[in-house]
Amino acid sequence: HFTTCFMSLIIYRLLEKKLGNKFSCSEIINGLKEMNFYEIKGEGYIPTYTRTEFTDALHESFGFRTDYEIIKKTLMKQFFSITKK
Repeated sequence: HFTTCFMSLIIYRLLEKKLGNKFSCSEIINGLKEMNFYEIKGEGYIPTYTRTEFTDALHESFGFRTDYEIIKKTLMKQFFSITKK
């Protein structure tokens, strides 16, 4: 339990720094919770969230966008690999 909580805190702090300390803890957590996608079989994913200042900052900080159109499965896999670096 300790390890999970500790890692969560470290990840949150890194994200907070990457976003330039512009957002509170609750804004980051709620913003991430609201970033959902709907899968269209054979096509990819459609974002179901509303674009906000937080999502724009997140996209700008990490160098990719997920809020414009259908995201192909291959591109979504690339996003995951970018975030793991």
